[in-house]
Amino acid sequence: MKGIQFFLLLTVTVLVGGCSGKVQNDKLTNRAEKPNFLFIFSDDQRYNAIHALGDQTLQTPNLDRLVRGGVTFTHAFNMGAWHGAVCVASRAMMLTGLTVWEAKNAEAHFDSMAVQKKFWPQQLMEAGYETFMAGKWHVKVKTSDVFHHVVNVRPGMPKDSPEGYNRPQTKNDTLWQPWNTTYEGYWAGGKHWSEVLADDAIGFLKQAATIEKPFFMYLAFNAPHDPRQSPKEYVDKYPLEDIALPESYLDIYPYKDSIGCSPQLRDERLAPFPRTPHSVKTHIQEYYSIISHMDHQIGRILQALEESGKMDNTYVIFTSDHGLAAGNHGLLGKQNMFDHSVRVPLIIMGPGVEKGTKLSQQVYLQDIMPTTYELAGIKKNNQVRFNSLIPYVTGQLSESVYPSIYGCYMDLQRMVRTQEHKLIVYPTARKVLLFDLKKDPYEKTDLSAVPEYKEVLKSLIVELQRQQKVLNDPLDLTPFFREISAL
Repeated sequence: MKGIQFFLLLTVTVLVGGCSGKVQNDKLTNRAEKPNFLFIFSDDQRYNAIHALGDQTLQTPNLDRLVRGGVTFTHAFNMGAWHGAVCVASRAMMLTGLTVWEAKNAEAHFDSMAVQKKFWPQQLMEAGYETFMAGKWHVKVKTSDVFHHVVNVRPGMPKDSPEGYNRPQTKNDTLWQPWNTTYEGYWAGGKHWSEVLADDAIGFLKQAATIEKPFFMYLAFNAPHDPRQSPKEYVDKYPLEDIALPESYLDIYPYKDSIGCSPQLRDERLAPFPRTPHSVKTHIQEYYSIISHMDHQIGRILQALEESGKMDNTYVIFTSDHGLAAGNHGLLGKQNMFDHSVRVPLIIMGPGVEKGTKLSQQVYLQDIMPTTYELAGIKKNNQVRFNSLIPYVTGQLSESVYPSIYGCYMDLQRMVRTQEHKLIVYPTARKVLLFDLKKDPYEKTDLSAVPEYKEVLKSLIVELQRQQKVLNDPLDLTPFFREISAL
């Protein structure tokens, strides 16, 4: 781990007291007993894929309950990934506190880091927490090395089948159906994995009710990752005729091949090229269905938390590792820099948190880790580069500590985002995209060649280069930016 440089904004965290153990608010951080944490992690859920957060077609009463009962960070982002399984990078950052390129370099040393007790659950264990884990893992360290109690560890995704790809070709193409257990996937083992996770969580909560120590539960759904399977009753909630095409729908994304989103990318093979309205609506239907099914399981978990008698001293935290295109911009996967794929829901409900609050500061979803440290009175170690969210919740910070949000995908895409504008860079395509996020939230109109936005473009190029330097980004874009400047 030698040679890892500190994240520039670590100093900001110290200045505002994030995770320093300093009391920010009596109701939040100066409690007679340590709070419990129930962390729920979904997979592939974009920022507005909750009824209360924007997608009015979706039926998510239990996630809506969290939104009404807590604080929602409406602009939470994943920093990026070094290969197609974006969840690997996202989860590695969440569990270590390292930034994207640091996490990539550290991955080979995760076993030794576990010995040093450098992972999130281990830090909570050191502070007296009983820790539980169930569901998706996909991190290169044994769960049993970093949690007290572990059951039903799942891989990165349920096993798929050839019939689940390149479909549906026509309206009559109904060979693969979400409720067909023949293809196993989520149905492997006899019960849907989301239901098994809820069962496991309920079992943990029954144990926790008998334990005097505070608890940390890490509950990781594979849903709504493909294969997007759910019982027929959930699919029937979403007739195709009621599903609208995305605002940014395209038959083909013109840069798909040069940005790593060609038909060779597994995620993009799920639907035919070019996309069709019917195929995209079908995939959205299946996306909505598995989210609603997951939402029902979350309701079961929340009921068990209430029955445990621990609700009043528990922070329920919900987020996803990244979003999903699901037909936006002619794409299906998460391997792109548009908001639908890099931006996620982030909700915190618990004691001292003002109900029904929405905060728009730009943050990273990995800020959840140091947030729990501050709430538990744990001093953040110097490995953790992310920042507590508590100063926003208590009103101490009105502006984000991050001047901009950085995004990356392999050596094929880069992004920098402020509250007003976004720059996306495609080095292989020799292309930059510039969006005015206030006027164009769905990122449909590229302004990179518009004279009125020339200074904005220049400033974002400078900011991206600054971020690359701070984060030890291995991709040198200097020659490309010189080329742009010469145009």
